[in-house]
Amino acid sequence: MTANALHGRLADLAPERLRGMRRGVEKESLRVRAAGTLAATPHPEALGSALTHSRITTDYSEAQLELITGAHRDVLACERELLQIHQYVYRVLRDTGGEMLWPASMPCGLPTDETIPIGRYGTSNIGRAKSVYRMGLAHRYGRRMQTISGIHYNWSMPGLGNDEYFGLIRNFRRHSFLLLLLFGASPAVCASFVEGREHHLQQASPHTLMLPHATSLRMGRLGYQSDAQASIAVSYNDLEGYAASLHEALTRPYPAYEAIGVRNPGGDYNQLATTLLQIENEFYGTIRPKRVIRPGERPLHALRDRGVEYVEVRCMDLDPFVPAGIQAQTMRFLDVFLLHCLLADSPPDTRDEIAALARNQHATAARGREPGLVLERGRTSVPLAQWGAELLQAFEPIAARLDRVFGGGEYRAALQAAQAGFAAPSSLPSARVLASIEVAEACAFTAFAQRQAERTREHLLALPWSAQQQADFELEARASLAEQTRLEAADTMPFETFRQHYVAAERLVPAPKRKVA
Repeated sequence: MTANALHGRLADLAPERLRGMRRGVEKESLRVRAAGTLAATPHPEALGSALTHSRITTDYSEAQLELITGAHRDVLACERELLQIHQYVYRVLRDTGGEMLWPASMPCGLPTDETIPIGRYGTSNIGRAKSVYRMGLAHRYGRRMQTISGIHYNWSMPGLGNDEYFGLIRNFRRHSFLLLLLFGASPAVCASFVEGREHHLQQASPHTLMLPHATSLRMGRLGYQSDAQASIAVSYNDLEGYAASLHEALTRPYPAYEAIGVRNPGGDYNQLATTLLQIENEFYGTIRPKRVIRPGERPLHALRDRGVEYVEVRCMDLDPFVPAGIQAQTMRFLDVFLLHCLLADSPPDTRDEIAALARNQHATAARGREPGLVLERGRTSVPLAQWGAELLQAFEPIAARLDRVFGGGEYRAALQAAQAGFAAPSSLPSARVLASIEVAEACAFTAFAQRQAERTREHLLALPWSAQQQADFELEARASLAEQTRLEAADTMPFETFRQHYVAAERLVPAPKRKVA
């Protein structure tokens, strides 16, 4: 695509649509003891119900918090809400035993796999289903893999249809290597994470493994990877093809999971279903098309029925040097990046390209800062340094336009910061993590991350916090607990009946719309 063509499409975007961009953040973090080991305590009651609280829940593990902002038109408002949720959480943790939030994507020192606590959500059918789903993940992938944490960036813009969103998604998958390079922050891991597992990491110290040019082990072969899911031929060319791919994975029996069974001989549940995917959330990817669901609705049904509402960017590591794991400057760069993905030509993907993109992702995750690294682009190869520089240059008019619309120079500053990091790889988060590990106690990843956790706690607890803010969060927590109690009291359906209904294939497809006479 020529620069003039991109400029033309950019000029066609009305300022009101750019001002209507909305973004929200979902941030996962492990709760850890003061010594830096995984917390074994239940989800603190003062944080509210993990089932029904809209802003504070858990992800896989009972010890893995997920903090969720609303959708904001203002970047600083999004950052502010994320910080305030952290402030409340840290006050609760301070008052209930002194736990901290692990600031890194790769986990702390872990206990044996079977003792990592799975999230618990009460006795309602939907609460039990969430726990059984997590038990299924444990059987399928192991609990250690599920303790990895990340940042999800949810983004939308008014006036986009399904085709525009899927064009954006295809380009995002082509260019996301740049995000791994610029913002990857997981080049090392505690040795306990890979205990008993094959790997190609190098030993940095007795308890720390790393790769010298890695950017994001989380997004590489040690992260959310699955041989079973590799068999899913997902098309991102349109909603119909994507939905069909997901539908097939949600309904196709998978022999290895059939061998596990839905229930064990004692009657306890092993998983929700024996299909390749139990539910939609099990499908891993760097980006997903999403739609807010109605109570009890399946996500795939919602997408098919009402179309894409926003995209969920899933490849961002926690930045351990930033109190909330992500900062406003990074959000602004993501806005620019996503707008470029939207505006640039986006030809249909092919199976060959999808395979090449997976290889590019793994290469960048493991070797992104390696001088001379070459990636696949179409039928040719191109140095990552060249491709990345081309993209960053193409972002300049987008950043300039956003600054004209919003006023100030923050978007150009975010781009300039990325360009500076690109030009000096030793300043990137992944390189800073490795440099910090070298001077940490015993050159240990866990010692570095524990120290960052302590600094984060001190910083967040020192920020201004009003009695009204405390009261508002406490009220929200109590309301969520009351809602969980109400749900549990209202349930009358046997859980097995609920499970069979929930995973039924017909619930993935909307009912035919009646024609208006």
